[in-house]
Amino acid sequence: MKIIISNSAIKSIKICSLLVGSLFLQEAYGSPLVACYGYMMHSCPEPVDKIIPDPQRRFAWSQSEKVVGSKNMYHLFAGDVFLSSENNIQKLPVGQSVSSVEYKLDNKKLGISDYLKNQNVAGLLVIKNGKIVLEHYGDSVNETTLWTSRSVAKSIVSVLIGAAIKDHAIESVDTLITKYIPELEGTAWEGVTLHQLMQHTSGIKWSEDLSDPNSDLSKMIVCETTKDPYSCILSLVSGLARNPGVKPGERWSYNTGGAWLVGLVLERATGMTIAKYLEKKVWQPAGMERDGVWYALKPGKVDMGGYGFNATLRDWGRFGLLVANNGVLSNGEHVLPGDWIKRSTDWTKADGSVKPWAPKGQHGYQWWYMGFAPGDEASYAPTSSFNSDESFWAYGIFGQAIAINPKENLIMVQWSTWEHAEGPDVLYSEQGVFFNSLIQALH
Repeated sequence: MKIIISNSAIKSIKICSLLVGSLFLQEAYGSPLVACYGYMMHSCPEPVDKIIPDPQRRFAWSQSEKVVGSKNMYHLFAGDVFLSSENNIQKLPVGQSVSSVEYKLDNKKLGISDYLKNQNVAGLLVIKNGKIVLEHYGDSVNETTLWTSRSVAKSIVSVLIGAAIKDHAIESVDTLITKYIPELEGTAWEGVTLHQLMQHTSGIKWSEDLSDPNSDLSKMIVCETTKDPYSCILSLVSGLARNPGVKPGERWSYNTGGAWLVGLVLERATGMTIAKYLEKKVWQPAGMERDGVWYALKPGKVDMGGYGFNATLRDWGRFGLLVANNGVLSNGEHVLPGDWIKRSTDWTKADGSVKPWAPKGQHGYQWWYMGFAPGDEASYAPTSSFNSDESFWAYGIFGQAIAINPKENLIMVQWSTWEHAEGPDVLYSEQGVFFNSLIQALH
């Protein structure tokens, strides 16, 4: 028997489904959710920009376009929402404002206003002992803005891997990634562990050069414009070759393709998208204030593990607080294994990771070490401060950063629109000396 359903009936079914879904979401998340650029959220980020630059040329945006584009990225591409809980919001009281921060760059004495200008800062947040001591928003950016993270998202995925291990969804970091992604069996990725994948020591060839249209990262970005970006990226990454003679764990080389696989391991192991697992394990339990969006390759099924996290400045800061507190919530619950952050910041000494400014290595489980080479004291200061060697960083291109120093209970979040995706090196050095000057001023 053939059943024919009219268009009006289909429309009624969709409306009923939406109403039922809205009622469920209201019961689960508090107040009714509203439609925001195709998403259902507690409230819409503001302000709304009427003219938005072409996202396909986002790595060639002008300075003003970068500001507009970075705060609208979440709705320029498909995404998955991670909702906050209105019944559990971690307060961020305002403490005594830091009045003066002095540092030296290229033998010049500078202060906060110089830093904001040099770094093209769109948002800056400093939290000391759980209190806001410095908060700055540039033009057209405010406390509801969802700013795109770039590769800062890699560090967030790293934390979620720790949560999945505590949940026993992932056996250990020594597990082969082919257990979760069997499509990689018989490829150059065979024999790579999750530990090596997160430390970027897989030994797989990968070019991260955005200025080269033929680089692997450029090809990955082109995949985003196809009808099936997930399949395109999976084909690209699974088809990569191994560096000749390099075994897994021997050489460090930054690899966003590998970072994407870290996110895919997380999703396969937990049965959830990155956004949904973030919502469940971090966003709601840790008391984030506003909803966020994670860039999705297949909405509701596969998110982008290498980048694509979008959230407010203060919620970036709340995430930093959770990490600084070793993954322990305000109610005493442990989100992470007790030694996870220590393990995450045990810098790899694989070939390529050790530098004059990073004698113990520069990279861990998708977290970075920021150091200074001997002799830098002549041009930069302070290159060290109280417990400054305990600091670690989440980095994203164009100057996005979260700096964390657990011993000083200090967090710095930065949104920037640097002229170039990476560097020059002096901009990274300036971030380091400025954070050390904050440690010194607030110790």
